[in-house]
Amino acid sequence: MSAAQQQPVVLEARGVRRLLGDKVKQVILHGIDLQVHRGEFVALTGHSGSGKSTLLYLLGTLDVPTAGQVIIDGVDTSAMTEDGRARLRSERLGFVFQFHFLLPEFTVLENVMIPMQRRGLPRARARERAEQTLEQLALAPLGRRLPGELSGGQQQRVSIARALAGQPTLLLADEPTGNLDSTNAELVFELFDRFNREQGMTIVMVTHDNDFAVRTTRRVMMKDGRVLFDKRRDRDAAIVPEEG
Repeated sequence: MSAAQQQPVVLEARGVRRLLGDKVKQVILHGIDLQVHRGEFVALTGHSGSGKSTLLYLLGTLDVPTAGQVIIDGVDTSAMTEDGRARLRSERLGFVFQFHFLLPEFTVLENVMIPMQRRGLPRARARERAEQTLEQLALAPLGRRLPGELSGGQQQRVSIARALAGQPTLLLADEPTGNLDSTNAELVFELFDRFNREQGMTIVMVTHDNDFAVRTTRRVMMKDGRVLFDKRRDRDAAIVPEEG
């Protein structure tokens, strides 16, 4: 058993299936079983249509499985109401998407504060956390700017700050470097890697970039709605690029 597997399970899929369509059903996921342990940095990879983003959305309770269970910190989300899942997302999960979804009429600082205020954190505390997170990510000088005044790489880094400021148990990312040039993509990946290494943050990231995937602690490759392989790696070992 690896060191990662000795840590508690923070996220689990049990027999997760997802079907789409009314009269004719299309099977998107075929009974996925997956456990993610605390402190892992998992890359979900596979060709377009393999089901990796669908699985991520189910793991994050942004969608519900047709069958099976998604368990977060020991809580069976399939037994929860939508309001309950929304509270769980707000309190325990952080999300980063391919598009940053920053609110254009609010400053960078306000964008980072808003999710915390929505979950009831007092404004002064939300501001303090937001400022601390922006400082950690070297974004403090941008705090008073509007999103439209930032580069694409800066906007994506702000979206990461927004996700991290709430101090989530688990960070889920869907192609977070997909819209960025190689320099900014590397900067974004290094932020994920740093928070995983230094703070032990558990991360599940969908990516099509094999160069990033092989630098995580675990790679789960999907094909046609199934897990093709699931491989952990000693992050201090030499990196050998993999096919696919």
